[in-house]
Amino acid sequence: MAKILYTAFDIVPSPKGASTHILHNLRGLVNRGFEVHLITPNDGLLPTEDTIEGAHVTRVSQDLSQNFLARAMHFGRSVSTHLALHQEYDVVHYRNIWDGLSIAQNKKRFGYKTLFEVNGLPSIELKYHYPGIDPELLLKIKEQEIATLHLSDVIICPSNVTRDYIASLGLNRKQVAVIPNGVSASDFSPSPIPGRGGRVPVLLYIGTLADWQGLDIVVKALPKILEQQPVRLQIVGRGRSRQRKLLAKQIRKLGIEDHVTVQPAVPHHEIPALIAEADICVAPLGLNDRNVTQGACPIKVLEYMAAGRPLLASNMPIVRELIREGTDALLFSPNDADDLARQALALLNDVQLSKRLANSASERALTKFTWHESQKKLIKVYEKLIT
Repeated sequence: MAKILYTAFDIVPSPKGASTHILHNLRGLVNRGFEVHLITPNDGLLPTEDTIEGAHVTRVSQDLSQNFLARAMHFGRSVSTHLALHQEYDVVHYRNIWDGLSIAQNKKRFGYKTLFEVNGLPSIELKYHYPGIDPELLLKIKEQEIATLHLSDVIICPSNVTRDYIASLGLNRKQVAVIPNGVSASDFSPSPIPGRGGRVPVLLYIGTLADWQGLDIVVKALPKILEQQPVRLQIVGRGRSRQRKLLAKQIRKLGIEDHVTVQPAVPHHEIPALIAEADICVAPLGLNDRNVTQGACPIKVLEYMAAGRPLLASNMPIVRELIREGTDALLFSPNDADDLARQALALLNDVQLSKRLANSASERALTKFTWHESQKKLIKVYEKLIT
């Protein structure tokens, strides 16, 4: 039985998409018969030692008074200490550079193979969370990313856009396997779109409040929609204090406070009920380097689709990898509030169009983009790596 160390600088479990992804990866690896040990940070509430999806979990304590980089470096040192004390792993699977570089540098010393799971790169993403971050620091982080990529035996990523970016850093495309995110039919099954009957229709956004998500565009579009249709925008997501304040300020400035609800993230098992109450689900991804250059595979898009809701999304390659425009969803020009409003009104005014798109999207998600399919692809990568 192969022994796997899986490391992730993400709280597990949590409402974030990263946690959902990790849990399904664990399930696939354990079901294949691998012995899996997950190391993640502790939020101060979860147990230090745990079992999830059949995998043993160790959570590293954090000093939450420290900044992000200090905590990330502490996590990396903790993983290195663990590997020095436990030299029995066949594969070490990592999602970040904070421990990934050291893991990759020591693979020959400790005799394991390495797998780098690239969902996002901090040299691109950190500036959206910390706008004042030193550009010189980001350059050093990028150097560490490139070194980690080149030292890793295998790389997996969730989209072709991401693979193209990794290849642009000097990697062989054949070394990078694309494994899209997925959705579980047991969690997200289609339900009828709510009837109107005098009820105000709901536009729903679920996800983080990160600047790359394009929430400012859907908020700007709302007054234009309200000119022709009553509607309520519901935003559910995790965000930093700065992001929440900016969002609240924009909503006040536009005078739409009575038409917008902003609430904290909810546990993942509560998301299907939220989607079931919505008329349209929105993925207003912004036109920026995180979405266009680095790439991603938005789990929210797949969950909206599987749940049978009309989808309104930003027209960019990472979305078009998942949906067929006009068949599974309506797309709007990125960063264009007028076009978003136009497409939202098209869905609000045409019930048959909404139903057709929703039915097609649900069938596509539940056949082509399941976590089961994702797990099968991951296992193929592992089997090739360890044989």
